[in-house]
Amino acid sequence: MNAPLKLRMPTSVEPGAARWDLNEIIATFRRRSRVFYAVATVIFVTVLLITLQTTPRYTAIAKVEIDTRKHEVANIEEVVSGLPAESSAVDTEVEVLKSRSLAERVVTALNLDGDPEFNAKLRPRNPIMSALSIFGVGDGPDLRPADEARLTKNHEAVVDAVLKRLSVNRLGLTYVIDIGFQSQSPEKATTIANAFADKYLSEQLQAKYDATQQATQWLNERIAELEPQVATAEAAVQRYKAEHGLLASVGSTLTEQEISNLNDQLAQARADMAEKDARARTAQSAAQSGSNGGNLSGPLNSQTMMQLRTQQAAASAKVADLETKYGPRHPEVQRAQRELADISAQINQELSRQVSNLQSEDQVARQRVASLEGSLAGAKGALIGNNAASVELADLQRKAAAASTLYDNLLNRAKQTSTDLGNQQSDARVVSRAKIPLKPSYPDIKLNLALGLLLGLSGGLGALFLMEGLDSGLTTAADIERHFNLPQLGAVPLLGSTTDEKGPRLSPSEQIIEKPLSAFSEAFRNLRASILFSKVDSPVQVVVVTSAMPGEGKTTTTFCLGKSMAMSGAKVVVVDCDLRRRNINRLLGVEPESGLTEVLQGLAHLDDVLIEDKASGAWFLPLAKSPYNPRDLFGSQAMDRLLEELRRRFDIVLLDTAPVIPVSDTRLLAPKADVVVFLVQWRKTPRKAIEAAFAMLRSVGAEVAGIALTLVDVREQAKYGYGDPGYYYRSYKKYYAS
Repeated sequence: MNAPLKLRMPTSVEPGAARWDLNEIIATFRRRSRVFYAVATVIFVTVLLITLQTTPRYTAIAKVEIDTRKHEVANIEEVVSGLPAESSAVDTEVEVLKSRSLAERVVTALNLDGDPEFNAKLRPRNPIMSALSIFGVGDGPDLRPADEARLTKNHEAVVDAVLKRLSVNRLGLTYVIDIGFQSQSPEKATTIANAFADKYLSEQLQAKYDATQQATQWLNERIAELEPQVATAEAAVQRYKAEHGLLASVGSTLTEQEISNLNDQLAQARADMAEKDARARTAQSAAQSGSNGGNLSGPLNSQTMMQLRTQQAAASAKVADLETKYGPRHPEVQRAQRELADISAQINQELSRQVSNLQSEDQVARQRVASLEGSLAGAKGALIGNNAASVELADLQRKAAAASTLYDNLLNRAKQTSTDLGNQQSDARVVSRAKIPLKPSYPDIKLNLALGLLLGLSGGLGALFLMEGLDSGLTTAADIERHFNLPQLGAVPLLGSTTDEKGPRLSPSEQIIEKPLSAFSEAFRNLRASILFSKVDSPVQVVVVTSAMPGEGKTTTTFCLGKSMAMSGAKVVVVDCDLRRRNINRLLGVEPESGLTEVLQGLAHLDDVLIEDKASGAWFLPLAKSPYNPRDLFGSQAMDRLLEELRRRFDIVLLDTAPVIPVSDTRLLAPKADVVVFLVQWRKTPRKAIEAAFAMLRSVGAEVAGIALTLVDVREQAKYGYGDPGYYYRSYKKYYAS
């Protein structure tokens, strides 16, 4: 049995090998150039026509600066703070300029609802769409009466149209914002751009005014709420102080002031008591020692004591003088001594009286000190009770102070916001008002043409590679080797692609006979050589010619191959094994009464049904038209015996079989042949179909010699596969005769 068909997967790309072959890319472009140019041209022309038919628009730009400096009229805290100098704040203002509310104000102010450029309902109707609206297609005239819902919907559509034409951009990292608007009229674009800037500034002022007014209203409401709370809290403090005797004067309570006064009085009383006690003790000591108090100060040195001491001194001097003069017993001396004793007695009496007075004063001072100490102790006890009550008083005072402070702050804030209500300033200013543009900004013809060219080239390349990716057929020997690991046996050209002759053309079989030196005839000789040398170890005699699908030029190729082999000197027979088509009869131009089926059934002899082609010397075994074809005709022993007989009588036996996929006959014949020649229509037969056919042949152990391409357009094939023989067709085509 012949060796089974063996296929392998395409080899992977080796590491370091180039994934892109420039020659393959060039070849791909050459063979798909028509598609590339067609798609690129269509896209470019479409962009050009759209650009030329587009209504030009003009863009006017107004510049607004976000002013971060504060222009304060009074040095007061603002209720609504100015815009902070932060990048995020500028970006926020950009979004405010893009807001729908601002656009609605502009639309209302400029009455853009009545402008056909923005209100599609006011534009002239498209005649075609108006006609289609009769059938419910398109946007025909709306004859319904206007209602609020429809008017609102139309107004929202106008706002959307205005927002689409609006462009707001921040200039780099600056605080300047460009407000651009695009319109068909340059004057209208300027008016609307300036309107957006003006409405933005007025909206800022209105927002600040509303915020200030709202803050003022809230403050007044809070003040009204806090006023009775403050009065109640202060009354509670006073009532508590009165109930607990915590009345104060100049920052302290009355009890604290009383204690302070008692402390002062007690200190003074103790000092006075100490002084009087000292005097009393001194005077008593002097009296007990017999002193006349002359060495004491204070009350003991009164005027009376001084006179008595003076008299005592005079009397004493007189006694001394008389004693010196008369002696101690003289009456005058005794009288003088009695005067002196009388004066001394008076002094002692006066001294006793003074000591008694001092003792009385000392006793009074002691009683006063004791009284003050008692009063001070009572005051201190009262203070301890007051301090305990002061804790709750302090809490009441804190609450009252907090309510009073909040009330005062809100009152001051209300006065400030009332003052600010008429002095609000915007946080932005118009740096440059929009000017009437002189040139249209849309469409940009140069940019559109460049974009159209780029899109055209991209679309052409995309279509090129898309078609290349969708091309699942085989085109070159490299494709056959890469996908199926089989050799290309040959390429049967499309007859019209090998000649430049005009007028009536010869049929393929006539071309083989009448023009044996043509490229078409040479292709069959190449195919013959490839088949005969496909097996090195044994000669090739019986050849099955088949394909995956019908219509791939199988019968024509087999018919011409048989003639070409016969003209080369071999004895060849072509057997029509396609029971359903019987195309050999058509090419021979005969309709035999007996054929292969009758020979296998023993109803006819082989020599009786063989037909010889006199021009080439080839023999043909056709199929006769029969209403009944027995089953398993090619798997019978009669078929085996017929093949043995054909081997003995002919050098080459070509079996023109049915396609592999739709019919099972070929799978019965393939194992009986030496080789199988598999035909594939150039660029048409899908690789999946070929793989399916090979799987069927592999299942019966058929040996496929290789693949032959049929119906090859050699001119187009020259655009494929750098290195493929077909690539050089233009170089060697003049070698063949026409």
